[in-house]
Amino acid sequence: MPVRRPSRPLSDPVNTTLVTHKTLVLPSLLSCDFARIAEDVARVELAGADGLHVDVMDGHFVPNLTIGPPVVAAVARVAEVPLDVHLMIDEPLRYAPDYLKAGAHWLSFHAEAPEVQGDLVRAVALLREAGTRQLGIALKPGTPADVLNEVLEDLDFVLVMSVEPGFGGQSFMPAVLPKLGQLRARGFRGRLEMDGGLAPSTVAVAGAAGCDMIVAGSAIFGALDMVTAIADLRSLAHGARQ
Repeated sequence: MPVRRPSRPLSDPVNTTLVTHKTLVLPSLLSCDFARIAEDVARVELAGADGLHVDVMDGHFVPNLTIGPPVVAAVARVAEVPLDVHLMIDEPLRYAPDYLKAGAHWLSFHAEAPEVQGDLVRAVALLREAGTRQLGIALKPGTPADVLNEVLEDLDFVLVMSVEPGFGGQSFMPAVLPKLGQLRARGFRGRLEMDGGLAPSTVAVAGAAGCDMIVAGSAIFGALDMVTAIADLRSLAHGARQ
């Protein structure tokens, strides 16, 4: 069994009794205009995005197929903010190094992926060795938080899916919210990310549950005023956490 990495500081300072991360808003590029992706990247960055969420789907783990490392590398060349690459694929260990080389800053893979099921400790160790800067594990709505018990101390963030992964535009599933509190109760002090159906009408309950990393697609790219849309999502989520 691989030796666990030594504990190290998180990307943000945290209070000894209360997690106080700044709330981040990451527009999901799945909702952008792929014919004008560089323009849309510039637009959301000017509007205040803290990062860009990139959904990678292989057509096997989820019934959809999206972008590969060359497109991520192209986005990284024009982006001024970090890329949050979410691997919804069967073989994250096989392909993660390619996405890291392409420019992923945050990288998450699914606990349910066939390649890593039953040995998340090994998967986390290998991705650390591969040079992942901010490492996370994603959970489908039906996957309990306790599957991460053995690796929580080695993660920078956990991505709690609030829709079934694979398609944009789905409705938010409030039944997943208790997972965030369960992760904090287990001593997790990294970031809690949520993705799926987050909009002004749902983001406050996500923030109140502890979410500090907001992924939103249509709520941002479909807004008439992106600046206001991003600011509102951040304010509603962060205010609910106070």
